Amino acid sequence: MTAVVLDVNLSLDGFAAAPGSRPGQPLGDGGDRLREWAMGPEVGRTPKPAASAGALICGRRTYETSLPEWGAGGPHSPTPVFVVTHTAPDGPRGDSVYTFVTDGVRPAVERARAAAGDRDVRIMGGPALGQQCLAAGLVDEILVHLVPWLLTAGTPMFENLGRGPVGLEVVEVVDTPAVTHLHYRVVRG
Repeated sequence: MTAVVLDVNLSLDGFAAAPGSRPGQPLGDGGDRLREWAMGPEVGRTPKPAASAGALICGRRTYETSLPEWGAGGPHSPTPVFVVTHTAPDGPRGDSVYTFVTDGVRPAVERARAAAGDRDVRIMGGPALGQQCLAAGLVDEILVHLVPWLLTAGTPMFENLGRGPVGLEVVEVVDTPAVTHLHYRVVRG
């Protein structure tokens, strides 16, 4: 069965983005450090690698920030990427892997599940999208890449969930010098 996996990079103090981060700009003030592990040998030790997903979901900010790096083929071409946004950008997209979903997270997850077949759906990017998906009960698993860095301020990942506590079951922990990967299953009921 297809699992919807929330995939996030976090500082030890729980921030997913540094203060003042803006689309198209470096994360700054230590925020870039949250992604450095993904450019090194530790990426091969990640539980459930993003490249194995059948579909990806990201927010508009992640799309705009990452497009120069990803290009029209997305991060793992030809994996389809569903971008949750209020308005789709203008202009032709040709053979791009991107689909813009303007009617919310639930339709984005439904479309991504259909596209993924029997493979996982990966939610990538900023806290707002992850929070919306968690609040709507759409997340089956959480994969946290915990970086040994204290940002001391920024955008926290796990707030504004709009519901009571969320139970988690540890699936796997992989520790490396640059990052600790924490893989959890969301406990229902």
